[in-house]
Amino acid sequence: MAKRNGFDNEKYLEQQTQAILERVKKFDNKLYLEFGGKLLFDYHASRVLPGFDPHVKMRLFQKLKDRADILLCIYAGDIERRKVRADFGITYDVDALKLIDDLKDWSLKILAVVITRFDNQPAAKIFKNKLERRGIKVYTHRFTKGYPTDVDLIVSDEGYGANEYIKTNNPLVIVTGPGPGSGKLATCLSQLYHDYRKGMESGYAKFETFPIWNLPLKHPVNAAYEAATADIRDFNLIDPFHLEAYGESTVNYNRDVEVFPVLKRILEKVTGKESMYKSPTDMGVNRAGFGIVDDKIVQEAAKQEIIRRFFRYSCEYVIGFVDKETVERVELLMKELGIKISDRRVVEPARKAAGEAEKKGKGRDGIFCAAAIELEDGVIITGKNSQLMNAASSLVLNAIKKLAEIPDKIHLLSPNIIESIANLKKDILSAKAVCLDLEETLIALSMSVAANPAAQLSMEKLKELKNCEVHITHMPSPGDEAGLRSLGVNLTSEPNFSTKSLFVS
Repeated sequence: MAKRNGFDNEKYLEQQTQAILERVKKFDNKLYLEFGGKLLFDYHASRVLPGFDPHVKMRLFQKLKDRADILLCIYAGDIERRKVRADFGITYDVDALKLIDDLKDWSLKILAVVITRFDNQPAAKIFKNKLERRGIKVYTHRFTKGYPTDVDLIVSDEGYGANEYIKTNNPLVIVTGPGPGSGKLATCLSQLYHDYRKGMESGYAKFETFPIWNLPLKHPVNAAYEAATADIRDFNLIDPFHLEAYGESTVNYNRDVEVFPVLKRILEKVTGKESMYKSPTDMGVNRAGFGIVDDKIVQEAAKQEIIRRFFRYSCEYVIGFVDKETVERVELLMKELGIKISDRRVVEPARKAAGEAEKKGKGRDGIFCAAAIELEDGVIITGKNSQLMNAASSLVLNAIKKLAEIPDKIHLLSPNIIESIANLKKDILSAKAVCLDLEETLIALSMSVAANPAAQLSMEKLKELKNCEVHITHMPSPGDEAGLRSLGVNLTSEPNFSTKSLFVS
């Protein structure tokens, strides 16, 4: 039973391309487009808008590439403190390098990298050297003097004028970067300042997929955006400037609304004339709302995403990454929309399986962990931990056996192989945790293919797990998490530890 789509990707791509090109035409010289969100692997969007291509922005770039330059911004402070992108578990500087490679794979090339709020941070200087020695042009921009209150200082040679001008070639300049606070806006405005000093009339616009301005404020898709940004305290609101100017209710988020009066004054100071924008919504070129073709489907998908965020923040709270208020903000969203944890179908089966394991005394070190997966046809499979295998490993093996129609009594991995790997970890590698995590299990499965036809048949079914829902009653080990991420499942877990040890080698 294939999942139905609530979003028409091609319709969206056509409208989004047209909206950007129409905005470009409004300015004699260039349009600097602040491009927010993930360029690739936008799985949040694809989860809340079923049918949304997580790589659609790259396709959009390809449509625009003959008329566009790309600048990549990264905040020096994020490099220095090694800020991590949660969905991939990599730091922002590594993400920037990966993005450059990804763009190249799509036959796209960045014009330059801009390290923003640069103050000779050691890690940022190393990053700059690394890029330059690979032939990539790098600019460094300092913190803008006077920002955000002293507009006269901001729009001066000591403010934006202190930044080196970046020479671009095309009428559209896409300014992007990993994560919020990367300095995209400051880079756009700095370029505008220099252009107007040279007598060239350029413009600014903003692209953000969420919140979707032409959906209701409390629509689950917009609520899912609030849940996704609960840790940085973003929240949606009716754009008061748009309501006053046009008498229309549109949705924006707090940071854009708060900064709009200052941004409008800066634009007017730079250009020397009244701004064409009367609201933050005016600045946007976002057409995602027009790609929704089945509101019921996207509402349900968005509610599921809110539950996922609740579990994620609950886990991050117990390991110290977020505060209690972050979890409580998502709980409040769930209450407002009438969402319960049990609405996620894999939660109760996983909890039930863990309870059954506890009754039978089958666990590891007195901890009883279990996991559940919902296959594409709606069937739910469970797996439990044991002395030699993690719950995630058992789950995946059980799931692919079900898909391959292999009887339970047939082993995909020989017990001797499992025990041999456990002995290696214990006796040679001196590991505390000797049971197989999912990454190790998948490697062992691949090695079993030559001698076991059942393993070959089952391994071919791994790709069918992509986008399936998974819940684990404990926080996964790094090997489990990496394995599940590679399989492309939508994972949630309870905020419980899988071991009583504080450190597991």
